[in-house]
Amino acid sequence: MKTELLENRLIVWNLDDSKKLFGQGYYGKPIGIPKPKLDEINVPLILDLIEGYYLMSKSKIQIYKNKKKITTKKMLDICQEQHHNFEKKFQVYKDFRDKGYIVNPGIKFGCDFAVYQKGPGIDHAPFLVQVYNRNENMTSTDIVLAGRLASSVKKQFILAIPSGKDKVDYVALDWWKA
Repeated sequence: MKTELLENRLIVWNLDDSKKLFGQGYYGKPIGIPKPKLDEINVPLILDLIEGYYLMSKSKIQIYKNKKKITTKKMLDICQEQHHNFEKKFQVYKDFRDKGYIVNPGIKFGCDFAVYQKGPGIDHAPFLVQVYNRNENMTSTDIVLAGRLASSVKKQFILAIPSGKDKVDYVALDWWKA
């Protein structure tokens, strides 16, 4: 499937490809459809860079800029320019996706990812995920803020800590009322 890189987003212009890609794992966001259902997809699809790089690495899409095909190496360079700690975030994104979860940007929740078990519109994202480096300090205030946010939207907060090239450790925080 052909996609076009425009600034920091990828566009799937072909409507059949948009519907197919969305149907294969809820990739992207259909333009102008806030809560899309598969049978409603009749518009181009917008992919963010992390999911585009993932799909490119799985040979599901080809990325073009100014009608020239972009290599995987060039796309990695672009992603690294746009995202702080891209490799770590991608490692976590890939780990969840490879395990069958649906991963969306978590910006509206103030975290890296919102993770679904089934998909948007089918279930609510039960997990909010923040990626941390193993050597990064986390204050008690950081933990309280994360926990309060997650509990206020009825989600579990997960710290994702990449370790090595392919391993990710997860720490889930639950809040209890005494």
